[in-house]
Amino acid sequence: MTPTPAEESPTPTVPVTPYEQFGGEPFFTALVAAFYERVAHDPILRPMYPETDLGPAQRRLTMFLEQYWGGPHTYDDERGHPRLRMRHAPYPIDSIARDRWLTLMHDAMVEQGMPEDDERLLWQYLVGAAFGMQNIPDDAPPANAIDVTEVRP
Repeated sequence: MTPTPAEESPTPTVPVTPYEQFGGEPFFTALVAAFYERVAHDPILRPMYPETDLGPAQRRLTMFLEQYWGGPHTYDDERGHPRLRMRHAPYPIDSIARDRWLTLMHDAMVEQGMPEDDERLLWQYLVGAAFGMQNIPDDAPPANAIDVTEVRP
């Protein structure tokens, strides 16, 4: 039997994005919900959120992560370019806050039961992002520790 043209040239496969590989919208919604459940009761991170309701922050992080990993561009459509450092600049993020964010996010990620390779890929990104958001160097003195009136050329 002679193969048909469709049998001769297989349909090209479309690469799967990490967004799809991780589980799409249900995965990111569950991940971020698990993270914010922890943030809601955290004495270090919770005070950084000016909103009484964490829902809007949860939605923004969900949209951002979905977009970053190849999902819908809802974040850009609604908020423009992420500009993460600029958006986080008003909040004092030191190594303690960074590490707490990572701890809560790690626990939320592990709770999702991802395949090991996917978890490693996501975790690598999250660690880099958390370090990038830190805006108070580890060795910086408190802002009120330096008397600038005594600094003269």
